[in-house]
Amino acid sequence: MKILVIKFRNIGDVLLTTPLIKNLRLNYPDAQIDVLVNKGTESMLTFNPNIDNIFTYNRDEFRALPKLKRFIQEFKFLRSFKDYDIVINTTEGDRGAFVAKFSNAKIKIGYPVKKNFLLKNVYNKLLPNPPLLRHIIENNLDAIRVLNKEVFEKKVEIFWDKRSEERINKLNLGEYIHIHPVSRWLFKCVDDKIMANIIDFLHQKGKKVVITASPDEKEIKKVENILKLTKNNPVNLSGKLNLKEVAVLAKKAQLFIGVDTAIMHIAAALNTPVIAFFGPSGAFNWGPWDNDLFESGYKKRNGIQSMGKHVVIQHDWECVPCGKDGCNGSKVSDCLMTFDMEKVFKIIEEKL
Repeated sequence: MKILVIKFRNIGDVLLTTPLIKNLRLNYPDAQIDVLVNKGTESMLTFNPNIDNIFTYNRDEFRALPKLKRFIQEFKFLRSFKDYDIVINTTEGDRGAFVAKFSNAKIKIGYPVKKNFLLKNVYNKLLPNPPLLRHIIENNLDAIRVLNKEVFEKKVEIFWDKRSEERINKLNLGEYIHIHPVSRWLFKCVDDKIMANIIDFLHQKGKKVVITASPDEKEIKKVENILKLTKNNPVNLSGKLNLKEVAVLAKKAQLFIGVDTAIMHIAAALNTPVIAFFGPSGAFNWGPWDNDLFESGYKKRNGIQSMGKHVVIQHDWECVPCGKDGCNGSKVSDCLMTFDMEKVFKIIEEKL
C-alpha cells in the first residue's frame, strides 16, 4: 500500500502533521508513506522514521517558467503522484486537490472544494468542517478518523542528524534560556521593549539568554533593535543556525520564550517548557502542544492559558484573536504592544 500526505503550508503547519503521519504508520505498518510539501518546509520532516519519501513543490521555480512550459511541467508534476492507494490533502486549496484528482488512488481524502468546478467531486472521503475552537493537530487527525482507524497518540516530532547536534555542542553554552522573539509575520511579534525587559529580568535572575532568528533581514534588524534596548549582552545566534540546529538548541534549553511561530512549535515538540505571546492568532488553534497530554488545554477564546508545561500569554480583549495582519492594516498588533510585566515576570519565575 502507498499513502501520500499533502501539506501545502508553512514550516509550523508541516511540523504539526507529524502526529497524523505517526498514526498512519501505526495503523498501516507495512505501507509506504510519502509526503508532499512546499519547498523550504521539508526540514520539519527529514530523518523522520515514519516517512519513506519527501517530495517538494517549488512554487517559485514553476512561476518562473513561460506559460506553456509551466503548464506542461505542472501536469508532469501532478501525474508523478498517480500510483498511490490513499491520498490525503490536509488543507483546502486547489493544488493539493489537483494532485488527488490526477492520482489513481481508490481513497482520496480532503476538504470539499467549492469554488473550482473541475475539483468539485475529487474526494470520495471528506474531512469534516472543523470547529473553530479546536487545535490544528486534531484537524489533521480527522484523516485517521475518516479512515475509521484509531488515533494512538498525538505527539509532535522532529528529528536531526549528528552534525546538527555536534554543531550546538561545540558552542558550550551551558544552561540557558532560549528566546526566539521574531516571526516571519512581524504582526505576531511583541514590542521590542517587552523582549528587552524580559532579557534583563532573566539576567537579574542569573540566567544566560540565547537569541535566535532566521537570516531574514527584517528579523535580524528586529533582534538588533531589541539588543540596543537591553542592559545586557545575551548570546546572539540570529541568522547563524539552520532549522535543525535551532531544534537542537531548543531541546537543550531550560525554557523557551517567544511568539506564535514555527520555532515555538519545535521547542514544544522537544518537551522544552514554552512561554508564548499570542496576539491575532488563537491558542485554541495554534497553542504549543504538550506531548505528554492527549487533549488540548486551550479551551478559552483568549486570555492566559496553559497546556501542561506550556503557557500562552494573550489579552482577553473582545477583539482578540482577530486573525488580521495588524490593526487597521498597520502590520502592528496593538494587543502585542503592552502587557502587565509583573504578571509576565511571575509566569517566567514560576517556570524557572
